[in-house]
Amino acid sequence: MNTSKTKNGRLFLLLATAGLLSLSSCKKDKLPEIDPLTLTTKGIYVLNEGSFIAGNASSISFYNVVTNKVENDYFRKQNGIALGTSANDLKQYGSKMYCVITGTTANAKDSYLEVINIANGKSLKRIPFSDDNGGFMPRFIVFNKNKAYVSGYDGKITKLDTASLTIDSRLPVGGALEQLAIANNKIYVTNSVQPNFPSANNSSVSVVDLNTFTKLKEIPVGLNPRIIAATATGDLIVQTSGNYSTIAGTIDRLSSATDTKLSTGADLGLSFLAINENNGFAIGYGASVFLKAFNPASGALGNDLITDGTATQITSAYTITENPLDHAFFVADGKNYTSNGAMFCYGKDGKLKFSFETGVVPKAAVFQYGY
Repeated sequence: MNTSKTKNGRLFLLLATAGLLSLSSCKKDKLPEIDPLTLTTKGIYVLNEGSFIAGNASSISFYNVVTNKVENDYFRKQNGIALGTSANDLKQYGSKMYCVITGTTANAKDSYLEVINIANGKSLKRIPFSDDNGGFMPRFIVFNKNKAYVSGYDGKITKLDTASLTIDSRLPVGGALEQLAIANNKIYVTNSVQPNFPSANNSSVSVVDLNTFTKLKEIPVGLNPRIIAATATGDLIVQTSGNYSTIAGTIDRLSSATDTKLSTGADLGLSFLAINENNGFAIGYGASVFLKAFNPASGALGNDLITDGTATQITSAYTITENPLDHAFFVADGKNYTSNGAMFCYGKDGKLKFSFETGVVPKAAVFQYGY
């Protein structure tokens, strides 16, 4: 060992430290503040359901915001395997995203939950959603305190641990379950009409206590509830579809404080509704197609979401996903629902920022952030 170099190095560090201490003790003015790095959206994952005609082979696209390039079927490229059949939901929780694969039939047992690393699109674990009785036919997923809750057409909610990525338990709650929402430390899940899973329980919302994971009650609503979302006040908005002929759809408002229905209104001709606390996004097919803001407090439609005249570029608006980072919103265009679709990104001012091609029938988006 060269002891002279070691001693000289230590001496330099001591002198440098002393100098800094001297400066900090003599200079009373604050050092200039350094602006923190700004978090931005680096990439966008898009879940594609697949063709409504040709077997619903699903995929995930990835759009690189920096390079403006899209890679369709990105999941297969990163993992060497197909995503699956009839993927229905994609959501982020922490550094992972969770893709719900409904599968084809209960007997096929091809239902599962694909857990994916957001950083690179690599699969972390494929969790089977089936047992000796068949596939669970999962539909939607929500999260609370490091737990994930997945609804299923088999009438049960599956509870998972997001650390170990294992199933904790399954709770029978109703009929063919669709969307879930969390409010006031409870899960609310819709009991829908599903021909392959017929049930008399098709006009209610089931309520589950999160602490005990037990069913509390059912709240009667209109026939065939499918969409449910929590508002900033703790109320829940439920869209029911009726039977598309003799029974009209409705928009019902529920209270998470009393677990009762507060009101029922017309369905406003909506095909899609999403609520993020105080913001609502609606797609409707009345006399003409419309994309409008939805007021969660009043339950009324607001102004057009798109303000720059580019709505005509969208062939068949299917869903809307809001980016919570900057409140930009993404309109998924299913086009003809058999060939590749597109995603249109709008700023919160309603002006088009960019668009890109996706796989067949884009449905949901998850955002990759970075500095």
